[in-house]
Amino acid sequence: MNETAIIPDPPPDLLQCVAQALEEDLGAGDLTAQLVANAPVSARIITREEAVLSGRPYAEAAFRRLDPAARFDWTASDGDRVRAGQTLCTIHASARSLLSAERTALNFLQTLSATATQTAHYVGTVAGTGCIVLDTRKTLPGLRLAQKYAVRCGGGSNHRLGLYDGILIKENHIAAAGSIAAAVAAARDLAASVKVEVEVESLEELRHALDAGADIVMLDDFSLEELRTAVTLNRGHPHSTRLEASGGISLDTIRAIAETGVDFVSVGSITKHVRAIDLSMRFEG
Repeated sequence: MNETAIIPDPPPDLLQCVAQALEEDLGAGDLTAQLVANAPVSARIITREEAVLSGRPYAEAAFRRLDPAARFDWTASDGDRVRAGQTLCTIHASARSLLSAERTALNFLQTLSATATQTAHYVGTVAGTGCIVLDTRKTLPGLRLAQKYAVRCGGGSNHRLGLYDGILIKENHIAAAGSIAAAVAAARDLAASVKVEVEVESLEELRHALDAGADIVMLDDFSLEELRTAVTLNRGHPHSTRLEASGGISLDTIRAIAETGVDFVSVGSITKHVRAIDLSMRFEG
């Protein structure tokens, strides 16, 4: 198990997500699978490269939707680091169901493992700093909760899930409200129990956000020197809060950013710039 990962329960939209993916692929039916006898068979899913595994519940749901009696023997859990050439799972099911669900199951495993693996790289890079790696809303359409799940598998943490469970006041919101203070006050009136985050682009705006009592302040595209100054300013403020660094974060820069003392670093690339992990499925003889 990845030591930093806290694996959440599968997302509530898992079955719906899998059903839509299968419908997209199968349509009126898998014509090619009908060429083979529908006998019980076994198949192995193999990874061709090192990765952090994520997506087991999705793969199982895909196969079980076509064969409810499908059985699985996994060698790794979501959140585990797996090696190149490792058999991840042996599946026992009807031949046609394996063939028809193969691509959908592998698509979920490849994509979610890619997100978990990328997240784990970032989490490992900031190890020991106390800084938490956050995801963003820059997810693949239709896979929001799935990728948020994968981030947790990789040891990262979720920012808000969407526009409905958190308030993030940005430049245009501030302009429309007239000031940071006015925007924060309006947010408190609208949803008093919801945390209010304010994105700022300067130290002066940071002071305004702190004065307004923001729960979190996002420091957008701050230099390392500005981040260090922001941390010092925040610690000396009577309404000190938590700070999140954001904007153009990479594996090359995240360690230095974390070492400035910020509480969080949000990284859009862990969900939007992912390359699928190389997996394959092979029938056993």
